[in-house]
Amino acid sequence: MAKERLNDLLEQWKALQPLTETQQNNLSRRFTVEYNYNSNHIEGNTLTYGQTELLLMFGAVSGEGHLQDFTEMKASQVGLEMMSQEVREGNMPLTQHFIRTLHKTLLRDDYTVYRNLPGGQQTSYVIHAGQYKTRPNSVITRYGDRFDYASPEETPALMTDLVNWYNDAEKSGKYSVVELAALFHYRYIRIHPFEDGNGRIARLMVNYILARHGWPMIVVRSRKKQDYLEALHKTDMVVGPVPSEGARASLTKARNFVKYFTKLVEDELAYNIAFIENKDENVWWYDGEKIAFRSPNASRLLGILKDNPYITLVKLSEEIGINMSAIQKLIESMVEKGYIQRRDTDKSWLVLASSVIK
Repeated sequence: MAKERLNDLLEQWKALQPLTETQQNNLSRRFTVEYNYNSNHIEGNTLTYGQTELLLMFGAVSGEGHLQDFTEMKASQVGLEMMSQEVREGNMPLTQHFIRTLHKTLLRDDYTVYRNLPGGQQTSYVIHAGQYKTRPNSVITRYGDRFDYASPEETPALMTDLVNWYNDAEKSGKYSVVELAALFHYRYIRIHPFEDGNGRIARLMVNYILARHGWPMIVVRSRKKQDYLEALHKTDMVVGPVPSEGARASLTKARNFVKYFTKLVEDELAYNIAFIENKDENVWWYDGEKIAFRSPNASRLLGILKDNPYITLVKLSEEIGINMSAIQKLIESMVEKGYIQRRDTDKSWLVLASSVIK
């Protein structure tokens, strides 16, 4: 049933092609913001959705935030563009050099991480951009277990195996595109070849695989991070703790992550289709979901702000037909939910929610 629904959605998506220039531009803009915001937010980046859009779409810095978070977000977009360009250039075999270059693009330069030890002493180590790890890495699961990834010594050979397996599997057609992307993601994560940035690389790589086979790219939503981690954990429990076995996990043993990933692709495809097909100007979308408004005034407010970002609250009150107190409460609610944001420079309104594509 899952494969049937996925294939049905893919056929619906193909039937919408070719998209108009406006549709393509709006989808591209939406994906750019949503992908970069979510992929980095999963890893602890503190920029809001609005700050991400202002930075990537307008080159503007707004509100509070660590300089590293702004720099990291811009580097993430460069990595996304680099990956997309690689897809456009043809069906060349995947190489380790490409993966390392993506990593170098995301991290930019080597940097030192400092850690305080339980006894009060401080230790440090260097994160190498574009190079495989030189020290062991592991994770403490939410169940309190320590889970080790591949050692620095075995990483080069396992990455060679992974890339060779991918190129052979792609040629053979043994797996569906979604199975291939899911299995690559899981095997890659069990290697964890770099000292930092492995999750971001894994999410770039699944989109690289999907896009080179004509599938729309997807977003792993930060608000559903626990579903993502739980799918990996369940798969780890089936595959076992030995890193080399995880790096060569079969489709059968990785079925929990493949099932999760298949549902993720379904949801993202359905979102893209609904976003394109919607003709109702009162329907709005935000970060992968349709917004359910309690009052039609909220939808009207977004539409007015989108058309006239410099409008005053007094004029808003007049146009919507509610008093100033109600307008202020509505504005505060929209800001709190992230649907709108006021620019620092000229105090105009930026509408972050999306409406019908004309």
